[in-house]
Amino acid sequence: MWLLELVLSFLLVHVITSSGPHRNKFDPGRTNVLVLLGDDAGVQMSAYNNAAIKSPNFDKLSARSVVFSHGFTSVSSCSPSRSVVLTGQPQHQNGMYGLHQNPHHFNSFDSVHSLPVMLGDYNIRTGIIGKKHVGPDYVYKFDYEQTEENNDLNQVGRNITCMKNLVHEFLNDNDTRPFFLYIGIHDPHRCGVYGSAGGMGEFCENFGDGRPGNGVIQDWTPTYYSPDDVKVPYYIPETPAARRDIANFYKTLSRMDQGIGLFMKELEDAGFMENTMVLYSSDNGIPFPTAKTNLYEAGMMEPFMISSPLHKENWGKHTDALASTMDITPTVLDWFNISASRTDNVKLTGRSLLDVVVNTSTDHPVVYSSHTMHEVTMYYPMRVIRTHQYRLIHNLNYHAPYPIASDLFGAQTFQDMLNRSANGESLNWFKTLDEYYQRPEFELFDFATDPMELNNLANRPEYQDILKQLKQQLLAWQIETKDPWYCLPGGDIMNNQCYALHNGETFVPAKGNVPHFKTIN
Repeated sequence: MWLLELVLSFLLVHVITSSGPHRNKFDPGRTNVLVLLGDDAGVQMSAYNNAAIKSPNFDKLSARSVVFSHGFTSVSSCSPSRSVVLTGQPQHQNGMYGLHQNPHHFNSFDSVHSLPVMLGDYNIRTGIIGKKHVGPDYVYKFDYEQTEENNDLNQVGRNITCMKNLVHEFLNDNDTRPFFLYIGIHDPHRCGVYGSAGGMGEFCENFGDGRPGNGVIQDWTPTYYSPDDVKVPYYIPETPAARRDIANFYKTLSRMDQGIGLFMKELEDAGFMENTMVLYSSDNGIPFPTAKTNLYEAGMMEPFMISSPLHKENWGKHTDALASTMDITPTVLDWFNISASRTDNVKLTGRSLLDVVVNTSTDHPVVYSSHTMHEVTMYYPMRVIRTHQYRLIHNLNYHAPYPIASDLFGAQTFQDMLNRSANGESLNWFKTLDEYYQRPEFELFDFATDPMELNNLANRPEYQDILKQLKQQLLAWQIETKDPWYCLPGGDIMNNQCYALHNGETFVPAKGNVPHFKTIN
């Protein structure tokens, strides 16, 4: 009889602990996840040492989070980056090589099993509010969707009152399942080329600010910035045009900051603050030269905060562990106690960051990035490895001039650079336009001696061992993630083997595809 009771007791415990990820016997508070993703947002906030901008709600979030001092995007381009956030796979693996919308029309592969679909398999309710910008729809399917696909994007992505109401609607549904809510904030993305979009300004900074013709966003108190008071990063020209641009940029960042406060208040009012992990980051670098679409520090580095109600002892702490947007899917799966096994037989190369949330001294020493193109006309594939000390960029199409995204090209900062160059005037920048356009195959930077990435060390004799090691690590990751570009630019791929083009470029030999390089002279 005692044996039967023991078996029944075991079966009862098994049913309780396996009936859903929210039945985690070790961490019963792991119930929900809220992901907040900025659009071209960057690290322009007090938590990242920018005192020039007013960001009280980001400050509150950082005070209840583990703040990653070194967070990075996996690709500095909108749709590819969002595809990585929602799959855990680099863009060259999930198929979202460029922008999703027409005329670019990139989509992930049909076989990709995205995060919302995986969570749905475990009876977790999924929702998205704001910018989606990935496809196809059946790959990235959420239970609740209020995006640009069924709304005006400015309303669901910039109108923080409208967004607040949608968050309220989602959180106060009678559905009792644990939830994953993803909010794609559209600020501070530029509004239109040459400051178009009906006079709303280059960043839509006038949208809803209450002045004549702009409409009113009820919950927004606009914060205005003087061009004289902004902080100009080293990678942006020190010019009046750039200062005006940054001041407008700050105004929309402050709108996003106030939106963050509204969304967190909705989470609290709905009773979910004590069992919801909140993760904030951005898709790519800010929309200025050297940043967005680039994979230098200014283009890769992103804000990264994780707030866990189960680890309050680490709130407000900073960590030096390297984090990537490729880690978001593994982190969410880990929070829900879900194995990262995939229906598409893909092994995730990102890592859960919960071990860092538990112990901020935990080290994650390396991240990778992969870019193919932004707009369909802008083919410029790059593969990058970033360690604590070094960044190695492999520019696969380095013979071509570096392409400029249309929203960056039309901005007053870049137009001023073009005019200054045409007139022979100083750019007040650390590069000329020619140096910005023309890049070598390999760029190697040592952050210990050169945090602004001014000196390419790839051809320095004393750095050849480091260069070789980083090349091998980068190639090994490309092979692991089935990168179709891993033979380029020196070889062609046939039957998963690389064959030399004998074009004088770096070549990966065919035998065994081992991570070893040989230069053909």
